[in-house]
Amino acid sequence: VTMFIGRKEELARLTEMYQSPQQEVVLIYGRRRVGKSELIKQFLQRCQAEGIYYQCKRTTEMNNVESLSALFSDVYGYPPLAFQGLEALLDFFFRQACQKKQVLVLDEYPYLRQTVKGLDSILQSLIDKYRGQSQLKLILCGSFVDTMKSLLLEENPLYGRLTLTIHLHPMDYLEAAQFYPAFSAADKVRLYSVFGGIPYYNQLIDETKSVRDNIIRLLVETGARLENEVQMYLLGELGKFVNANEAFEALARGFHRYKDILSQSHISSGPALAEVLKRLILMELVVKTAPINDAKNARKTSYRIADNMACFYYRYLFRYSSQRQIMAADAFYDRYIAADFEEQLVPHCFEDICRQFLIRQNRCGNLPEIFDAIGKYYYDLPKEHRNGEFDVVTHDAKGYIFYEAKFRQTPLTEAMLETDIRQVRQTGMDCYRYGFFSRAGYDLKKIRTDVVLYTLDDLYTCKICK
Repeated sequence: VTMFIGRKEELARLTEMYQSPQQEVVLIYGRRRVGKSELIKQFLQRCQAEGIYYQCKRTTEMNNVESLSALFSDVYGYPPLAFQGLEALLDFFFRQACQKKQVLVLDEYPYLRQTVKGLDSILQSLIDKYRGQSQLKLILCGSFVDTMKSLLLEENPLYGRLTLTIHLHPMDYLEAAQFYPAFSAADKVRLYSVFGGIPYYNQLIDETKSVRDNIIRLLVETGARLENEVQMYLLGELGKFVNANEAFEALARGFHRYKDILSQSHISSGPALAEVLKRLILMELVVKTAPINDAKNARKTSYRIADNMACFYYRYLFRYSSQRQIMAADAFYDRYIAADFEEQLVPHCFEDICRQFLIRQNRCGNLPEIFDAIGKYYYDLPKEHRNGEFDVVTHDAKGYIFYEAKFRQTPLTEAMLETDIRQVRQTGMDCYRYGFFSRAGYDLKKIRTDVVLYTLDDLYTCKICK
């Protein structure tokens, strides 16, 4: 039995929903592989809920109706039932639940919705018809994030009928690390840099092998388990994705501004790029951010890949695919991945982990001041002809706190801290405290009162609270 990790809050909300005597309509959505089906199965098990879990199919209405009614007969020991169509079958479910509480899960609901014309309206009329008498707990689940989000819009027939909505996000670094507790803290950072917060990927990690061997086995070898994962996911959601590959590769190589992505990616026009970025943001594969001190400025907007595995894939495997075809997997890893991974990709992801740690601490109320914004801080020094960004900055009632995340092999010294603090001061930023995260710890004689220091252990021993 694999252990079920995380998702406590979501399980609690589903349990509470199940305990109510009313009819309930639940929407659960989130990207592929994020653990939606697993969450639902876990909930059904824990509540010992009576009901049916149906995976919708991309076939005809009648094929779905036959499969669903066969499942019903199977679960409840009924003789085979025949229905004219899906509406009649669903009506039967709602009616059944007037006697006793039942759960009906329609997983991958968008498939069924494509097949059955006006399915949202059919459901809406049944929900209204049986309100107050049926105890059906109807769960609609799906990974096409934009389709699922459209069910929440005012013009959709189901608007106002949903009693609970759960948007399932990838886990953060701390929950993801529960999949591989045997690794060192530095290796947990490395693994998160590749496999991110997707439970399906993380459960494939083998704790008896090194980080390098896990990456080679799961991604680099020909025929590796996750070799085509990123492409399959994109293909499923985007259909033709010529431009998506181009945009991803530019982002993975570190180009984050719109004009740089356009010039680096060979995408024919601005509007074409805008369309691709919009789709990728909807799919939660790309995020768009603006500096916390200049949020309205469109020119300072940057884009980054939100999914660590997509970033790894485009940075190395997609980019060097011809070399990969003709080299042994470990030789390919050592030449095209090893150094850049350790010196560029992991330190970059480490910043993201530090940001997540700060957000966790902020939510739990563990920081002296609760911050109201976290992100990049943009500075511009026209006299010196330079501008730039600080990557991790928080803002609270007292002002800004600047954080520096260093994933280097040697401890940070006083001189290094002073250099960073001086650079911040030179930009004129109103900063009242400085924070540092260091993989290798610190080598300091005296400590300033306006400095806070974190180690890797702090990141991985903090408690998981909501």
